[in-house]
Formats: sequence, structure tokens, C-alpha cells
Amino acid sequence: MVRNRFLQQYAQTNVQTGIEGATPYRLVQMLYEGALDVIAQAKGAMIRKDYETKGKRINHAITIITGLRGGLDLDNGGEVADNLNALYDFMVRRLFQASARNDVAILDEVAELLRNVKTAWDEMPDNYRRMSKEELDKQKKA
Repeated sequence: MVRNRFLQQYAQTNVQTGIEGATPYRLVQMLYEGALDVIAQAKGAMIRKDYETKGKRINHAITIITGLRGGLDLDNGGEVADNLNALYDFMVRRLFQASARNDVAILDEVAELLRNVKTAWDEMPDNYRRMSKEELDKQKKA
């Protein structure tokens, strides 16, 4: 019990440290990683029939994906932002279905979609990866 608290504190500190120095690119990448991680945890909980943990992890994944969706610039993002908005909405609906049906295959489906989007995100050119929020804002205005 005490060991688990220390591990949780270590993980929280590690995440906090990663967030503080992260570029906007890295923050989004961390959200993808976090969503994939909690979906895997939900799958494990579902298989173990630990429905309380399953529910918490799926809700966490929904929160992360909703955050990604809320970060989209639908006014200026064009077709890419519109498509991601629709995809994130689909993922959230599928996660609700996975939870209601205790369906591991749906979790796998959402995880695969997220991995595909993350793979595309990971291939962003280096000059964009290193930009701060202020630099990105300046580029948008230019």
C-alpha cells in the first residue's frame, strides 16, 4: 500500500516535470501516449472483470480525447481539424460503447485509431516540434 503511494507520487512528479518544459508539440504527444496507456489499463481491467477500474480508465481516456478535441482550431485548421474533430467524437462514442458492452475489441479499435493519429503527429517536421506556444502564435498571425 505504501509502495503504491510512492510509485504514484513518483509518476505524478515525473509527469509534472515533463509538462513544465514541454513544447505544444510534446504536450499533444504526451496526451496521445496517456490516452493509449489508460486504454490499455482499461482493457486489462475489463479482462480481469475489475469494472470499477475499467470505468475509471475509460473515463480518463474520454477526458484526454475530449481535451485533444477541445484544442483543435476549428476556425483556422481547415479539413484536418474538421476530420480530427469528427474522429475524436467517434472515439469518445466508441469508448462509451466499449464500457457499456464490456467489449475489448472496441478498446482495441480506438487504440488503433489513436496510434495512427499519433504516428502522423510523431512525423511532424522538427522545426514545428521545437516551437514554443509564442512562436506558433506568431506564425499563425503572419
